Amino acid sequence: MLASIETIRAIERRCRSQKPLSREQSLWLGEALSAFLEHKTPSIDSALGLANPRGGVPWWLEEAIRTRNAALCDLARDWFADLSASAQAERIWTLATRYAASAWRFDQDLEAMPAHYDGTPKQNLWAAFASGAAMPLGKRQLRSVLASAA
Repeated sequence: MLASIETIRAIERRCRSQKPLSREQSLWLGEALSAFLEHKTPSIDSALGLANPRGGVPWWLEEAIRTRNAALCDLARDWFADLSASAQAERIWTLATRYAASAWRFDQDLEAMPAHYDGTPKQNLWAAFASGAAMPLGKRQLRSVLASAA
């Protein structure tokens, strides 16, 4: 599924910049659209290789969760590397809940991260919140996310 998402993003970038698609991209997109239009697949998501397993998480949410988790792991590694996973989760939870109650209310409407966050823990927090996945996480879930990266 990740390969399909990358292919779709590459096609989208080429279309927006008015560049022709590569031969491989044209064939891939043509075959996917044909499968959908000829009712060989139940949905356009399925035709594009984005169908999630029955009862599973939709592709776009899975991608958002991966992005959020990476930002949280980067925050732990860059700012709290000397702490245990539990202590990291505690610190990140405190920062995230404060950010949610204060700055995120204003930041959520921005197209890009505020420049003054660069090089601070808020850089990672902004990326986690902007991912589209649920934030802030509870302490237990934060520990699980951080442990999975170790």
